[in-house]
Amino acid sequence: MADPKGFLKFGRKVAGYRPVGERVNDYSEVEQVLNQDDRIEQASRCMDCGIPFCHWACPVGSKIPEWQDAVYKGDWKLASDLLHSTNSFPEFTGRICPAPCEKSCVLAIHNEAVTINDNEFAIVEKAFEEGYIQPRIPEVRTGKKVAVIGGGPAGLSTADLLNQAGHEVTVFEKDDAVGGLLRYGIPDFKLNKKVIDRRVEIFVKEGIKFQLNTSVGEDIKGEEILKDFDAVVLSIGAMKPRDLPVEGRDLEGVYFAMEFLKQQNKVNRGITVENQIRATGKNVIVIGGGDTGSDCVGTSNRQKAISVTQIEILPKPSETRAPGNPWPYWPTTLKTSSSHLEGCDRKWSMSTKRFIGENGKLKAVELVEVEWNKDENGAWKMSEKEGTTQIKEVELAFLSMGFVSPVHEGLVNEFGLELDGRGNIKIDGKYQTSKAKVFAAGDAQNGASLVVTAIQKGREAAENVHNFLMEN
Repeated sequence: MADPKGFLKFGRKVAGYRPVGERVNDYSEVEQVLNQDDRIEQASRCMDCGIPFCHWACPVGSKIPEWQDAVYKGDWKLASDLLHSTNSFPEFTGRICPAPCEKSCVLAIHNEAVTINDNEFAIVEKAFEEGYIQPRIPEVRTGKKVAVIGGGPAGLSTADLLNQAGHEVTVFEKDDAVGGLLRYGIPDFKLNKKVIDRRVEIFVKEGIKFQLNTSVGEDIKGEEILKDFDAVVLSIGAMKPRDLPVEGRDLEGVYFAMEFLKQQNKVNRGITVENQIRATGKNVIVIGGGDTGSDCVGTSNRQKAISVTQIEILPKPSETRAPGNPWPYWPTTLKTSSSHLEGCDRKWSMSTKRFIGENGKLKAVELVEVEWNKDENGAWKMSEKEGTTQIKEVELAFLSMGFVSPVHEGLVNEFGLELDGRGNIKIDGKYQTSKAKVFAAGDAQNGASLVVTAIQKGREAAENVHNFLMEN
C-alpha cells in the first residue's frame, strides 16, 4: 500500500470549484485542480483494503488501490495504464462520475473518503501531458466488420475494444459530432467538449471510422447495414423523455430539458441555433430534481435568468444516511451540485397541476404540496395536501423527470426488436437482441443510468460481439 498511516496523517482535501462570481459568466469547467504534491498526499490515504469496496462499487471495476499506490510512488504512466485497463475514458468519468467508489470507500464511514475522482482526473490529464496516451494501431485485422449505431459512451467503449481486437469498426452517429449525451447533454461547464475531441482523434488514428449526420433507420435503413456488416451493435441510448401530460403542456415556454441543454451546447460549439430557448431575463422552473435538472439550473444561471426554482415530487432526502441505507451502498442523501450553489430555490414534495398561459405563452405554473404514505400493502402512495395550492409566475419550464426508454421509432421498430417490460431493448446473456447479428449495449438495453455504467456495458457487449465474430 502507499503509506500505512497516510489516512491518519492527512485529511481529505478536494480541489473544489472556481468562485461563483467567476464561473457563472462562462462555460468553462467549474472544477479546479490540486497540484501534484497534493495529489500524491491524497493518494497516500488509500489503505489498500483487504476487500476494496471502492473496486466493488465501481461499474468498470477500476483497480483503485493499485493506481493510487502508483500515484503515491510517482509512477504516473503505471497509474494511467491501470486506469485504462478497465476504462476507455477515465477523462470522462474523472469529471462527471458521481463516484460510487468514494461512497463505498472505508474512510467514507467517517465522511473522509479518499479523493478517488480527483486523482483519476489528475492521472489521465498527466498522461496526456506527458505523451503516455498514444494511438494503439492493431497489428492484425480479422476482416470482420462491425457497425456501432450511436456514438455515446457505450458505443465508443464498444468500438474501442472491438477495434483493438482487430475488427473493422464504423460508428454511425445521427448528430454532427460523436459523444451522445456527453456532447449535447452534459454542459460544457462540467465536461469541456475538447476532451471528447481529443479521444476521438486518437480513435480515428487507430482505425475507427465515424459516419456523422447519419440516422440509421431513417437516412439508411437497418437492413442495408445488416447486409454490409458482420455484426451490428445498437447503442442508441434511452432518449425518450418522461413527459408531463397536464393542462397547458403545449404552451410556448414549456420544454424538455434536453431541448434546452442541447441548444446551448451547440452554441458553445459555434453553431447558430435559430430561435434558441433562452432563460435571459426570465423566471425559470425546473421540474425534476436529478442531474439533468441541475444542468438546467446551471445553464439558466449562465444565461442570466431572473430566478431559478427546481422542484422535486419526492420528499427532501436526509443529510446523512438513513438506518436502512448503510455503508457501503449508494447513499440516498441530499445532493447539492455546483449549479445549486450558484443560485437556486429548491423545493421538495411538490407536484405540478397545470401550466397557465396568456396568448399561447407560459405565464405561470400551478403547484401543490404532496405527501407520501404507505398503503395497506406497504406501497408508497402520493396524495395532495389540502390548502397548499399555489401559483408561481414563470416564463420558462423545463421538464427534467428522467428518460423512459430508447426511441422506438425508426431502427427499433424496423428490426421488430423484442422489448423488456420497461420498453428497453431485450438482450440475452450474450448481449444479443431478438434479431440475428444485432446486439445492444448501454442505456438502450439497461435503461437510463450513469456514464460509467454505459462504458462498462459497452465493454461487456464488445467481448460478446468479438466471441460471436470469431465463431461465425
